[in-house]
Amino acid sequence: MKSEAWRIVRDDLTKPEVVSLVELHLRAAHENSPPGSVFALDLTGLRDPTVTVWSAWDGDRLVGLAALKQLDDAHGELKSMRTAPAYLRRGVARMMLDHVVAEARTRGYRRISLETGTAASFNAAHAMYEHAGFTASDPFGVYSDRMFAAYYTLEI
Repeated sequence: MKSEAWRIVRDDLTKPEVVSLVELHLRAAHENSPPGSVFALDLTGLRDPTVTVWSAWDGDRLVGLAALKQLDDAHGELKSMRTAPAYLRRGVARMMLDHVVAEARTRGYRRISLETGTAASFNAAHAMYEHAGFTASDPFGVYSDRMFAAYYTLEI
C-alpha cells in the first residue's frame, strides 16, 4: 500500500541511491535477456536531453524510478521503470507509471509506447501495463526484435 509520505521528484541522477538502482536495473535486464536484446538506458542515456527521469522517495529512502523519452511532439517512450527491492509489490511501479502517463498528457503526447522483455521475469510488468490500458503493439522507433522483446502502446 502506498504511503502518504511518498513523493515523486524530477531527478538529476546524481544521488548514489539512484545510481545504484539504475545499475540494478541494467544488471537485471542483462540477466533476463539475451545479448543484443537489452535496450535499457545507462546513466549516459538517461541524461540525454530528450529523457526526463523521476525518482520516488519515502522520506530519504528511494522507492523507485521511471523515465520518459520524447520520440516526437506526440509520442513518448516509457523507459527505466524500476522499483527498489525493499518496496516491491507495494504499488510503486503503478504510481510511477501513472505519473509518467500524467506527464505525457501534460506535454500533449497522444501516445506512450514501451519495449520490455519476453522472459517469464517480465510477466508482472506485462500484467501491470495491460491493466493500465496499454495494448500489445508492433515495434516502434529503432526497435525491430520480435523474439525477445514485447511492445506496448497507450493512446492518451
